[in-house]
Amino acid sequence: MTTRDMDEAERQAVVDTAHSLAEIARAAILPWFRKPGLDAQNKAEAGFDPVTQADRASEAAMRAHLRAYRSEDGILGEEFEAVESRSGLTWVLDPVDGTRGFLAGTPCWGVLIALADADGPFLGVIDQPYIGERFLGGLGQAWMTGPQGRRDLCTSGTLALADAVLFTTFPEIGAEDERAAFGRVAQAVRLTRYGLDCYAYALVAAGHADLVIEAGLNPYDIAAPQAVIEAAGGVVTNWQGGRVDESGQVLAAANQTLHTQALALLQGA
Repeated sequence: MTTRDMDEAERQAVVDTAHSLAEIARAAILPWFRKPGLDAQNKAEAGFDPVTQADRASEAAMRAHLRAYRSEDGILGEEFEAVESRSGLTWVLDPVDGTRGFLAGTPCWGVLIALADADGPFLGVIDQPYIGERFLGGLGQAWMTGPQGRRDLCTSGTLALADAVLFTTFPEIGAEDERAAFGRVAQAVRLTRYGLDCYAYALVAAGHADLVIEAGLNPYDIAAPQAVIEAAGGVVTNWQGGRVDESGQVLAAANQTLHTQALALLQGA
């Protein structure tokens, strides 16, 4: 199945499922946030890539819901084995994007939920359970809801890099050549900020930030943010201007004009 094959009832059904998954994840995660007893295990052979009870509980609960109500769909998640799709649709789950921030008690982590077909992600949710914000994009929708109510999402109209706000998660982004490429863009923008994980992409969709540039991402890190930003009017590609791929390099921009300028600098122009 692709989005072209969906009737209105099916479109609403998958949007409802995305909301249900976000609610289920909230319930599984919040009992662990800023609470004693949280245990972080390191998944990385080098460096620190933590996983906690909250990550596993969140993804396990979302998978159980999908098994019960969307059993023909595939699942690609961070913590457990992939499930092959029999419907042509795959749910892409990151149960806690920003586990390092979660461990540190910051409110900038989030739950990422996307639905993809052969052409890529077409529906995405970025959910921040602690502050109660949810960003949804795809299938003709682009909106957020939170403590200040609901509003439509629309990326910024910033057209010059000199006026742009740039985010990345780690100052030590990627390999040496990737850091140099990022540095060329960072030198050209008005403001560079670090450390927000998926929340930075939400800020681009909401029009508060203009660019996110990252390397070393996995599909579950970017599928939902891509769908949300594109629904809000932005552009998300790899550093060659093509489809986000196994390279893990991502350039998310508020509009095509900014994307073109940033891409040129990433490529050394």
